[in-house]
Amino acid sequence: MDIPEKLLQYKYHIAITFVSLLIAGGLVFIAPRFFTVLSYFLPLFLSTAVFLAAVTVFGQTSLWSAESYGDKEGEGLLDYVTGHPEQLNGY
Repeated sequence: MDIPEKLLQYKYHIAITFVSLLIAGGLVFIAPRFFTVLSYFLPLFLSTAVFLAAVTVFGQTSLWSAESYGDKEGEGLLDYVTGHPEQLNGY
């Protein structure tokens, strides 16, 4: 077999590889840099991380635990909010 005949065996593989390389190269030059996108969204990422950390900390140290106010999570807080509104107003 000659080299051209062997290349014809793999013509689809070569074409797919070439097109993939063109697309990847185009994305590298056309798309914005990763750090540019990261710096744009950094305040959002940081505020979300701080919020999730605060939720975790307050969830661990909450006074409304399931053991003292009910069987389900949040049931005690819901009972407190819906069951005692007149005591909070002083009437």
